[in-house]
Amino acid sequence: MKVAFTSSDGICVDCHFGSSEAFFVWEVDQDKARCLGHRSVPDRDSQEDRITTRANLLSDCAIVCTEQIGGPAAAKLVARHIHPMKTAAEAPVTEIVQRLQGVLRGHPAPWLRKAMGLAPPSPAFSPDQPE
Repeated sequence: MKVAFTSSDGICVDCHFGSSEAFFVWEVDQDKARCLGHRSVPDRDSQEDRITTRANLLSDCAIVCTEQIGGPAAAKLVARHIHPMKTAAEAPVTEIVQRLQGVLRGHPAPWLRKAMGLAPPSPAFSPDQPE
């Protein structure tokens, strides 16, 4: 799956979603990850256009990892089935990628399984449930 990072240098997540001039996009799965490059944000006049332009630019991504994001921008991403993830502070991209891979190897949340193209987990059998 593709994950976008708001970064000024491709090394650290250090930008607000609405003011990031570029997104660094990675292909991430359980075992490998690679940077696919960056996508520059074209200049736009209005605040609304900036958010829409960014959301459209990332339409093929499952996750956008950012230092900060406002509610309206997050809602636009979610409406496009892109999950926004905020970092608590500036964080290295490779560290976030490694943590994400750890989640993918374990038991990813249903939205993440869907983003990865995996089937939902089968319900576990419980001996307390009638057959």
